[in-house]
Amino acid sequence: MAKNQNQPKKSKQFTGVKSSGLVILACFVIAVIVFKYVFGAASHFEGGNNEGHPLPGDLFGTIYKGGFIVPIIQTLLLTVLALSVERFFAIRSAQGKGKLVKFVEDVKVSLSKGDMATANQLCAKQQGSVANVVSSTLIKYTEVEEDKSLSKEQQILAIQKEVEEATALELPMLSQNLPIIATITTLGTLMGLLGTVIGMIRSFAALAGAGGTDSIALSAGISEALINTAFGIATGALAVISYNFFTSKIDTITYSIDEVGFSIVQTFAASHK
Repeated sequence: MAKNQNQPKKSKQFTGVKSSGLVILACFVIAVIVFKYVFGAASHFEGGNNEGHPLPGDLFGTIYKGGFIVPIIQTLLLTVLALSVERFFAIRSAQGKGKLVKFVEDVKVSLSKGDMATANQLCAKQQGSVANVVSSTLIKYTEVEEDKSLSKEQQILAIQKEVEEATALELPMLSQNLPIIATITTLGTLMGLLGTVIGMIRSFAALAGAGGTDSIALSAGISEALINTAFGIATGALAVISYNFFTSKIDTITYSIDEVGFSIVQTFAASHK
């Protein structure tokens, strides 16, 4: 079957990083390096040895004493940051070059006038996911308009189907990697609590082994254990903010696609009685 020569080229846009596993692995490597050589630097501990107690008020040394859970939580935090930046550029690219609201309004005005050429020009100028859907639908609009063998109902259904198919191709790219961020919203907090529980167990075990009550050692152990809770909650909170922010952006794009798609169908129905 020959390729339609009038088919416009789909606008090129940044769709995001597909290998999220590599991103997580890179974040883990960075987290381990930071944990060992920054938080675990000898200058943060008494006697210049990270086996000893952290210096009074030294946050890095206290974080290091949080144990092996710390680099895991760091990995989650860095993953959220990396994927948030990746989603920011991907969704920004999907929105196109101009303001999405103005683009939708301009297309609707062009459709109300029956000016398909201007609508196509707006799509070529805007680019992005919404413009791709509109452009594909306008192509189908022209095709069904010229196909006299179809009834009006069949023509409208063909246009609606094109809107749905074009939308189905664009939307999955927008939500890519968001499930990972959504998972970290809970996992970050849980890992922080796990680190705290492990730290508390170690603190009380050390006190029991000493055969007495050492309030200084106990307070130091609790402080180190609670670092994991703070770190985990901060990671979970950042993930929640990131997920909700990008979800709202995707909802805006979806609404714009639905609005323009409905306008195209209504225009066809009104102009072909």
